[in-house]
Amino acid sequence: MRTDPAISQKPAPPIRQAPPINYAPPIDFGRRTLAVRRFGGRVSLRLDVRTLVVTAVLVTAALALAVVALGLGEFSVAVPDVVSALLGNSSGAVHMVVVEWRLPRVLLALLLGAAMGVSGAIFQSLTRNALGSPDVIGFNTGAYTGALVVILLMGGGYFAVSAGALVGGLVTAALVYLFAYKKGIQGFRLIIAGIAVSAMLASVNTFMILKASLEQAMSAAVWGAGSLNKIGWEQVLPVVIIFVVLLVVLAFYGRRLGLLEMGDDAARALGVRLEGSRLVLAVVGVALTAMVTAAAGPIAFVSLAAPQLARRLTRSASVGMVPSAAMGAFLLVASDIVAQNLFAPIQLPVGVVTVSIGGCYLVWLLAREVKRQ
Repeated sequence: MRTDPAISQKPAPPIRQAPPINYAPPIDFGRRTLAVRRFGGRVSLRLDVRTLVVTAVLVTAALALAVVALGLGEFSVAVPDVVSALLGNSSGAVHMVVVEWRLPRVLLALLLGAAMGVSGAIFQSLTRNALGSPDVIGFNTGAYTGALVVILLMGGGYFAVSAGALVGGLVTAALVYLFAYKKGIQGFRLIIAGIAVSAMLASVNTFMILKASLEQAMSAAVWGAGSLNKIGWEQVLPVVIIFVVLLVVLAFYGRRLGLLEMGDDAARALGVRLEGSRLVLAVVGVALTAMVTAAAGPIAFVSLAAPQLARRLTRSASVGMVPSAAMGAFLLVASDIVAQNLFAPIQLPVGVVTVSIGGCYLVWLLAREVKRQ
């Protein structure tokens, strides 16, 4: 049977495409997710329900502890009076104690705790290692070295100390990067190089303190423990400005962390510029660490513990910056409450409490890693 050429060469009818959808359907990986609608067909997000709930609980707990902290002290203030003072409905002694004296310290504890949580999440994601935090890698120590140079050798003020801490942290990061670089950066090699640089800088810091005058040495030693004592409004505004600027940068580069955790080959295939992205993210993490060090001294172990605790609560496969920030704020506010009231009227530096708690966490983490081998 012969086929008519006209019929055989007739083009197939065009395939009708389905109209574009205006939402992102959630993918079920055994976890409940929420789909966020696209705006103009450009944005789509999938949010994990458990992560949202855990983050909301941590933020609520941190704010509740902050209100409690505002009422604790030699001049005790009831929680309703604290809330009234925050709303501007009080005056006199209550307003002075809550708003002018205690509120800057509590706000700074929330901001610095969140900054340390974000910084720890950045470096733990970059190194793909639970030990990859600024205090372990040595960036805290480097920022402390830069601040000590300004305090002991130049006698600079608050902004000069902040600049010195930032320069010290960046120089330390550059040294660690150079020592760890070998056809790219591997997380374990970065941690080992960071520990070595941190040990050398710690000896330099000790030498500078020993050579300083007694008054300078005592001041530097107390500040070096990490303290929120004598915090005022003049320290809060610079921290807020720097934190907001760094968060804007993270808004553009934060998504690349998840892609970098998939490995260099996968990230490169997805169009990520590896070294450029790592450099920007590392600079932001170091800047956050330097900001904390300049404002309150090198507060240890919050950057190490907050991301991992948040990851275990959310049961996420990777470290999230927002849950880590909420956990960091909660940990630092809780530690500061303990530091102020454990041996009242004597106030401990908050770094003493975080070192005590973080040391126990580090021992547990190391024991857990040994068992996994």
